Amino acid sequence: MATFFTADTHFGDAALVERRRRVFSSLEAHDEALIACWNARVGPEDEVWHLGDFAAHTSREHCATVFSRLNGIKRLVRGNHDTNRVLALPWAEPPMESARIGLTDEAGRVWRLFLSHYAHRAWPGLWRETRHLYGHTHGCLPDTSRSCDVGADAWEYRPITLAEAVARQDCAVQVPEELSSRGLR
Repeated sequence: MATFFTADTHFGDAALVERRRRVFSSLEAHDEALIACWNARVGPEDEVWHLGDFAAHTSREHCATVFSRLNGIKRLVRGNHDTNRVLALPWAEPPMESARIGLTDEAGRVWRLFLSHYAHRAWPGLWRETRHLYGHTHGCLPDTSRSCDVGADAWEYRPITLAEAVARQDCAVQVPEELSSRGLR
């Protein structure tokens, strides 16, 4: 079983698809492409943490249909567009505002993660090597050495693994030397 992360899929959101027009010719093409990208990576027993904005401005029926077509055990950290039509879907557990989880990678290293729809400048566990994964910014906010945008726009519309997020963080902006010398890294 693998664990994946994504955010900002915005299934059924015609207004957002207008902004993604250079990639998708229609709302239907958008939703079908994102479902295909998801299912190409995620198996039925894999876990997916969706960090908000699963769907927007669409019907309950459309949300339920898309949800049923997606592989995996799905968990939701609520985003600003996740209203009752999204919250009522059969998530593995009730949707939450944020989450603190631990994951063990293939090498046996335990990673502490703070998951939120929103990017934070500081988060619980920041100074204890807790990594922050978020959405909401649609790839517009640069990653740092400890935080990463896992949104669909930032990752070619596919869910990502922790290893992918950590690799991007390792190449990102480092803690400034003046903070590092004060023991704040």
